[in-house]
Amino acid sequence: MSQPSDSPASAYLVVKRGGQQSQDIFPFIPPATIGRFDPSVGPIDVDLGNLPEGSYVSRKHARITQEDGLWKISDLGSSNGTFVLRADFERVEEAELSSGDEIALGNARFMFFIGEPKEEDFAEPAADNEAGAEDVAPDPEPDSAPEPNDS
Repeated sequence: MSQPSDSPASAYLVVKRGGQQSQDIFPFIPPATIGRFDPSVGPIDVDLGNLPEGSYVSRKHARITQEDGLWKISDLGSSNGTFVLRADFERVEEAELSSGDEIALGNARFMFFIGEPKEEDFAEPAADNEAGAEDVAPDPEPDSAPEPNDS
């Protein structure tokens, strides 16, 4: 059942490091602009500036919206790209999102969830899990690494 557009659902992003979801959680109500706060650019809804990965996120990197139960992420002209994991990470200008989707903003990785944060969504990693090559975020361009971002 879809939500009426006049009462948007809440959602949140969980930072993913070493292949595991971390304790870093960013709840928001759509529409939400994601980036790094800078007074010269204006307010944002999800500020990633304090994350170690935040230096690769543009000041206004992406926007997540929800209308009639359909969630979307849109790149806002970021320097290092917005990616959604399907079969592989795919750079997107705009894409539909479902709860549990993995996204990357530059080299910052997140799990996207609809609703209120639940403890099982960001539980401590199991001791037998090891970080692997799949834990490296995609390069925004095939032959270059993400650039620290001033935009």
